[in-house]
Amino acid sequence: MFEQALVSVENLAFVSALRNSTLMYPVVNAGHILGVSLLVGGIVPLDLRLIGFWRTYPVMVFVDVLRITAAVGLALAVICGALLFATAAPDYARSPLFQAKIALVLLGVLNALTLGRVMTRRDIRSLPMESPMPLDLRAGGLLSLVVWISVLILGRLLGYF
Repeated sequence: MFEQALVSVENLAFVSALRNSTLMYPVVNAGHILGVSLLVGGIVPLDLRLIGFWRTYPVMVFVDVLRITAAVGLALAVICGALLFATAAPDYARSPLFQAKIALVLLGVLNALTLGRVMTRRDIRSLPMESPMPLDLRAGGLLSLVVWISVLILGRLLGYF
């Protein structure tokens, strides 16, 4: 039944048009890449700051700017990624690489939401600038780096397997 639903999605008129378009498919693919770039480009510097780099800069400088960049990137990546998924839904759904990528995306989003709550609860604005971040924030930053880099690698591998 799930397979039939995926085939139905794949056979929608606009999905068939997207799959067969020499213009729209590359545009959507580029949108996905742009979204991933904004997402990872926003998250990596923030994660590096959390784990201890650039202590001369207040962590909130990173948080205030980069979480918006990352959120916009995530939204764009999800929208364009869903369109790309729809063009070969049953194949992607069966792929262990795709399944792992989606599981890691969910873990990355959950980690980001958790980090946001922890930062709010701890009021990190009041932490001295040069002091190391609390262990839970450093661990969350490290987990985030590993997760999002893994998502990038898995997404790239999908094109080859």
